[in-house]
Amino acid sequence: MLKSIFTWWNGAAFGARFHIGRRGVLVGSDDYGNKYYEARDASDSYDGRKRRWVIYNGYAEASKVPADWHGWLRYTFDEPPTREPLPRRAYEKDHLPNLTGTVHAWRPKGSLTRGGERQRATGDYEAWTPE
Repeated sequence: MLKSIFTWWNGAAFGARFHIGRRGVLVGSDDYGNKYYEARDASDSYDGRKRRWVIYNGYAEASKVPADWHGWLRYTFDEPPTREPLPRRAYEKDHLPNLTGTVHAWRPKGSLTRGGERQRATGDYEAWTPE
Protein backbone atom coordinates (compact mmCIF):
# COMPACT_ATOMS: atom_id res chain seq x y z
CA MET A 1 0.00 0.00 0.00
CA LEU A 2 2.75 2.45 0.94
CA LYS A 3 4.57 1.65 -2.29
CA SER A 4 1.52 2.58 -4.38
CA ILE A 5 1.21 5.96 -2.65
CA PHE A 6 4.72 7.13 -3.52
CA THR A 7 5.69 5.35 -6.74
CA TRP A 8 4.30 5.75 -10.23
CA TRP A 9 6.62 3.31 -12.03
CA ASN A 10 5.15 0.16 -10.40
CA GLY A 11 1.67 0.14 -11.87
CA ALA A 12 -0.26 3.24 -10.90
CA ALA A 13 0.02 5.49 -7.87
CA PHE A 14 -2.78 5.51 -5.33
CA GLY A 15 -4.17 8.83 -6.60
CA ALA A 16 -4.34 7.59 -10.19
CA ARG A 17 -6.03 4.34 -9.14
CA PHE A 18 -8.55 6.29 -7.08
CA HIS A 19 -9.33 8.70 -9.93
CA ILE A 20 -9.61 5.99 -12.58
CA GLY A 21 -11.69 3.78 -10.29
CA ARG A 22 -14.08 6.64 -9.62
CA ARG A 23 -14.28 8.08 -13.15
CA GLY A 24 -13.56 5.10 -15.39
CA VAL A 25 -15.02 1.80 -16.51
CA LEU A 26 -12.89 -1.31 -17.05
CA VAL A 27 -12.91 -2.12 -20.76
CA GLY A 28 -10.54 -5.09 -20.79
CA SER A 29 -7.07 -6.43 -20.20
CA ASP A 30 -4.27 -7.87 -22.31
CA ASP A 31 -2.02 -10.92 -22.05
CA TYR A 32 0.51 -8.99 -19.94
CA GLY A 33 -2.06 -8.18 -17.24
CA ASN A 34 -2.40 -4.49 -18.14
CA LYS A 35 -5.91 -3.14 -17.56
CA TYR A 36 -7.60 -0.62 -19.84
CA TYR A 37 -10.24 1.90 -18.78
CA GLU A 38 -12.48 4.46 -20.44
CA ALA A 39 -14.21 7.45 -18.83
CA ARG A 40 -17.83 6.87 -17.77
CA ASP A 41 -19.06 10.09 -19.33
CA ALA A 42 -17.92 13.11 -21.31
CA SER A 43 -17.17 15.17 -18.18
CA ASP A 44 -13.69 13.64 -18.14
CA SER A 45 -13.05 14.10 -21.85
CA TYR A 46 -10.52 15.62 -24.18
CA ASP A 47 -11.61 17.18 -27.49
CA GLY A 48 -15.08 15.69 -27.03
CA ARG A 49 -13.73 12.14 -26.72
CA LYS A 50 -13.92 10.04 -23.59
CA ARG A 51 -10.58 9.73 -21.85
CA ARG A 52 -8.79 6.37 -21.92
CA TRP A 53 -6.21 4.94 -19.50
CA VAL A 54 -3.95 1.96 -19.03
CA ILE A 55 -2.81 0.67 -15.64
CA TYR A 56 0.32 -1.40 -16.15
CA ASN A 57 0.83 -4.70 -14.44
CA GLY A 58 4.17 -4.17 -12.72
CA TYR A 59 6.75 -1.80 -14.13
CA ALA A 60 5.23 1.03 -16.20
CA GLU A 61 6.75 0.48 -19.65
CA ALA A 62 4.89 1.75 -22.73
CA SER A 63 6.26 -1.03 -24.95
CA LYS A 64 4.21 -3.52 -22.89
CA VAL A 65 1.05 -2.27 -24.66
CA PRO A 66 0.22 -4.45 -27.71
CA ALA A 67 -0.59 -2.79 -31.05
CA ASP A 68 -4.35 -3.35 -30.90
CA TRP A 69 -4.65 -1.77 -27.44
CA HIS A 70 -2.28 1.03 -28.42
CA GLY A 71 -4.55 1.86 -31.36
CA TRP A 72 -7.56 1.97 -29.06
CA LEU A 73 -5.77 4.16 -26.48
CA ARG A 74 -4.79 6.67 -29.22
CA TYR A 75 -8.32 6.72 -30.76
CA THR A 76 -7.20 4.99 -33.96
CA PHE A 77 -9.93 2.41 -33.31
CA ASP A 78 -13.29 3.24 -31.79
CA GLU A 79 -13.97 -0.24 -30.44
CA PRO A 80 -11.60 -1.92 -27.98
CA PRO A 81 -9.97 -5.24 -28.97
CA THR A 82 -12.30 -7.09 -26.57
CA ARG A 83 -15.27 -6.19 -28.81
CA GLU A 84 -13.62 -5.97 -32.21
CA PRO A 85 -10.18 -7.66 -32.32
CA LEU A 86 -7.66 -6.75 -35.00
CA PRO A 87 -7.35 -9.40 -37.72
CA ARG A 88 -4.00 -11.20 -37.51
CA ARG A 89 -2.06 -11.97 -40.62
CA ALA A 90 -0.06 -15.18 -40.98
CA TYR A 91 3.26 -13.34 -41.15
CA GLU A 92 2.74 -11.30 -37.95
CA LYS A 93 4.68 -12.26 -34.86
CA ASP A 94 3.40 -12.05 -31.30
CA HIS A 95 3.96 -8.77 -29.50
CA LEU A 96 7.03 -8.56 -27.26
CA PRO A 97 7.81 -5.62 -24.99
CA ASN A 98 11.21 -3.96 -25.08
CA LEU A 99 13.50 -6.33 -23.15
CA THR A 100 16.55 -4.03 -23.07
CA GLY A 101 18.04 -3.90 -19.60
CA THR A 102 16.35 -7.10 -18.46
CA VAL A 103 17.75 -10.60 -18.05
CA HIS A 104 15.80 -11.60 -21.19
CA ALA A 105 17.56 -9.07 -23.44
CA TRP A 106 19.38 -10.36 -26.50
CA ARG A 107 23.11 -10.59 -26.00
CA PRO A 108 25.39 -11.26 -28.97
CA LYS A 109 28.25 -13.73 -28.93
CA GLY A 110 31.26 -12.18 -27.25
CA SER A 111 29.16 -10.02 -24.92
CA LEU A 112 30.60 -9.72 -21.42
CA THR A 113 27.21 -10.65 -19.95
CA ARG A 114 27.28 -13.85 -21.99
CA GLY A 115 30.70 -14.95 -20.87
CA GLY A 116 32.91 -12.83 -23.10
CA GLU A 117 33.91 -15.74 -25.37
CA ARG A 118 33.88 -15.10 -29.09
CA GLN A 119 35.42 -16.57 -32.19
CA ARG A 120 38.93 -15.56 -33.09
CA ALA A 121 39.29 -13.02 -35.88
CA THR A 122 39.83 -14.48 -39.33
CA GLY A 123 42.33 -13.34 -41.97
CA ASP A 124 40.21 -10.35 -43.04
CA TYR A 125 41.06 -8.47 -39.84
CA GLU A 126 44.15 -6.33 -39.65
CA ALA A 127 45.03 -4.64 -36.35
CA TRP A 128 45.49 -0.89 -36.39
CA THR A 129 48.91 0.43 -35.50
CA PRO A 130 49.79 4.10 -35.09
CA GLU A 131 52.26 5.54 -37.61
